Amino acid sequence: MNLTPLAVKLRKNQTDAERKLWSRLRAKRLEDRKWRRQQPLGAYIVDLICFEKRVIIELEGGQHMDQEAKDQIRDKWLKEQRYKVIRVWDREIFKNLAGVLETIREKLL
Repeated sequence: MNLTPLAVKLRKNQTDAERKLWSRLRAKRLEDRKWRRQQPLGAYIVDLICFEKRVIIELEGGQHMDQEAKDQIRDKWLKEQRYKVIRVWDREIFKNLAGVLETIREKLL
């Protein structure tokens, strides 16, 4: 299945939380690392990924409350591919962006 058209659509329709975090990661603004957003990876589209450090950030909004089992399966597969997965609730981006960025920095080490 080609997920690229859906990924493009998701990039064009960012949530406010995605937009805010992306503004701090894009153009190597955090630890001089390149990030991609809405990137197809296997059977999934990940929210943000740093291929160089194999770190994935998944943003969690209200829609994710009912998806815990699916998220666990997804995380298991991503970890089997040797990626570190960070899950961040949208509200944390607005309440504690500095803390979210510090968590990301730690995973990049």
